[in-house]
Amino acid sequence: MKPTLLILAAGMASRYGSMKQVDGFGPNGETIIDYSIYDAIKAGFGKVSFIIREEFAEPFKAIFEPKLKGRIETDYVYQSYDLKPFGIDKTIERAKPWGTAHAVLSARNQIHEPFCVINADDFYGYDAFEKMAKFLNTEVADDKFSIIGYQVDRTLSEYGTVSRGVCQVDENGNMVAINERLKVYFAKDGGVVYEEDGKEISLPSNTPVSMNFWGFTPAVFKKTEPFFKAFVEKNENDPKAEFFIPLIGDELIKSGEASFKVIPTGEKWFGVTYKEDKPIVQKSISELVKNGTYPENLWP
Repeated sequence: MKPTLLILAAGMASRYGSMKQVDGFGPNGETIIDYSIYDAIKAGFGKVSFIIREEFAEPFKAIFEPKLKGRIETDYVYQSYDLKPFGIDKTIERAKPWGTAHAVLSARNQIHEPFCVINADDFYGYDAFEKMAKFLNTEVADDKFSIIGYQVDRTLSEYGTVSRGVCQVDENGNMVAINERLKVYFAKDGGVVYEEDGKEISLPSNTPVSMNFWGFTPAVFKKTEPFFKAFVEKNENDPKAEFFIPLIGDELIKSGEASFKVIPTGEKWFGVTYKEDKPIVQKSISELVKNGTYPENLWP
């Protein structure tokens, strides 16, 4: 059974100012999602599932169905505010749903094969998809998951600080912990540092960091649900609390329920958070088209 690509595309994109998930960046208006799906098909994935808000369904289908028809199976998962499907008999008012791990959990009735999770607005590169496909086809197990580890110096911006989940890895290549560093940037000498308590702390340039590219089996759903219920119970009065995927990774590692193999890649990541990022992403994609990494028209 071919693995599935699960794309997190339900975010509101409030900082970007519009639906960046369907904004055009390639020479023919291709979205960042288009490049991820193109790489996933090439790597041998058999289905793509979009996690979206239900009100986004028609724009998504209008954009992606014509180009993907006959190339890969498509499916849609709706992330909502309704907690009853998770056995939580409460109505909690929030401005947005409960975060990325809640989004993944929303797919529990539709995914029955090994799968990976990515963000809609991040460019990951073919090497990452090829390595993840190999892991999902040959190594994954109900107690053995994975994460793609990007070299921190390949994920930074020249225009300011970024937050990164820094992976601590043991001698077997498994993640011991993932620590969120809120201000990571290039120092004046070209090295990589992060700020903590007003001090600059160096990070080796090849330190693996998470860009939210995870590999699982459907067993993760059953493992995650009790954590989600406990999280909602604890945070029902905090409208900004979010249930993120790294929280699940941390819990499963600490409890011994699963290990996470950190799969290294040398690919250069780029993505969009603000409108100002758009020309940078367009230029990066243009260069990849010019050097032959991608055809000018992805979906002829």
